[in-house]
This record gives sequence, C-alpha cells and structure tokens, in this order.
Amino acid sequence: MALVPAWMTDLQHALKGEALTVGAVRIGVFYTAAQLSSGHLGVAFTPRDLSDTVCCPKTAAAAPPSGHMVGRNVWEIADYATSLVPLRRAVGVATLNALSALAISRHGTPGGELHPGLDALEAAEVEPNDRVAMVGAFIPFIKPLKGCVASLQIVDKHPEALKLEERSLWVEPEQAAGALGQATIAIISGSTLVEGGIDELLDASSGCRKVILAGPTASPWPPSFFRYGVDILGGIRVRDPEHLLAIVSEGGSGYMFEEAAEKVSIVKSPALQTAEGCSQLAASAASQPATRSASSSNASSGDTN
Repeated sequence: MALVPAWMTDLQHALKGEALTVGAVRIGVFYTAAQLSSGHLGVAFTPRDLSDTVCCPKTAAAAPPSGHMVGRNVWEIADYATSLVPLRRAVGVATLNALSALAISRHGTPGGELHPGLDALEAAEVEPNDRVAMVGAFIPFIKPLKGCVASLQIVDKHPEALKLEERSLWVEPEQAAGALGQATIAIISGSTLVEGGIDELLDASSGCRKVILAGPTASPWPPSFFRYGVDILGGIRVRDPEHLLAIVSEGGSGYMFEEAAEKVSIVKSPALQTAEGCSQLAASAASQPATRSASSSNASSGDTN
C-alpha cells in the first residue's frame, strides 16, 4: 500500500470512521484549506503549473466540485487525496491533515514526540560531515546549511527560486533519486503529498540517517509516516482556524501562517527507531544464504549509513 492510502486507513482506525462532515473548503493561490464539522483545520499546498486549468466542461468535471463539498461526508472528500487530478489531491490532503489534527488532539502522536516551536532542521541535528539532499527549495533552511555541511544538493522544478550564487546547488527533478541516494540527510517538501512522488522519494532516501518531511502540508497523523521511513515531521498546529481560513482565502503564503498557527516538529521516538533497526537487521540476516559465515554477513552493514 502506498503512503497516502495507508495514512487514511490509519486515521479511519484511530477515529473509528467517525461520521464527520466538511465544514469549509478554501482553494487559495498558495494553499488549500479544509475544515471539519468538529472545527479542526488542515492545509495543503495548492499545485501550480497545472495543465488542466482551461475552463471547459471536461476539466470542470475533473476539478473539485466547487459549491458542493461543504456538508459532505469527510471520508469521501479525504479520498480525493488519491485522485489523479492535482487540485482534488490538494483538497484531499488538506482534509487528511484536518483529520490528523483531530486524531492528535485525542490520541497524541504515537511513536513520536511533539515539540512546539521546534524547527525541523534543528530537530535533525545536522552535522558538518552530513551530505544533505533537499527536495523543494526551503529558503529558510538553505542559509544555515550552505557551506556548513559536506555537500548540499537542492532539487526543485524552478531553479530561479534560488539566488544566483546558489544555482550551483540546483539539481534537476529527474536526478532526485540519485541525489537522495548519496545523502545522509534528506529534506523533502510536504508538497510532494499533493504533487506526487512521495513513495519513490522515500524509497530513494532509505539509506539516509535522517529523513525530514517539512512544510505546512507535512502536518499528518504520524504512525504511517514513521513506518514508511520519515524520522521528523516539520509541520504546523493550527491555533486560530477561522483566521487561517481567511489567510488562505486571501492568497496568503506559509510565511503568513504564524498569525494563526505555530510551528511544530514531531520526532520519531528513539525506541521506535531502535526497534525498526533491529527488525531490519533480523530481516537482512534471515535473507542471507545459510552457508555464509557470521563474520561475512555484516560485511557491508555500514555502506549506507
């Protein structure tokens, strides 16, 4: 099962398929927001560079059903997160983030610790000898990393997002897997939950010692994300849903969210990391031919660390 369907399944179990409805939907220039009938709110990146934005009957039918989402069953709208249509995915992911906020309010963050105000980069404890691959140009992260780590590669569809002196760090999106495969720290934009490719990016990051999913879209119920290889979720916790709805409606970007939300990091607990490491080691040992000696079975155990 891919990550996003697993996320929805986990939420259905945590909330026992509770009969909630959609209270509000806003599709802004930069972000999309969805509010539950419980009042909980989630946001997601609004995809741009869309090829299906021509106003004709065919594209209108594929788009989110404007004017007909409020009052509908929340799980039906959440299922848009698996749609082939990017704008529907944005509404679906925002709804899943709203459901995640509800689940966290009731059950906490299983398998991880929530740290209000903690920056995801600080939580990662990046070291000077780390090789960092960043998918999505996180401008606030570039300055503290540039020149302070062994290498920094930035994968982004828009090289112009970088300053001229940073263009040498740019990597084409087609080279993302290669950059992540060489890295010890992976920083992936939460927008990949909307734009697609998150499963492939996490697979490519499997050799990293820390994998970070960051941005306002990266505000999910954490269990499935921890299972799929994410170590740190650097998202937001909404404090004033009505104000955040207004910010999104009026074209606000993530930089304006601090008026209505706080930055949080959810860090996978050390106990869970140790358990997963032991499980992977046991699986690796079990897959070795019976004739191999104990001394040779761990010959390459440190190659991807």
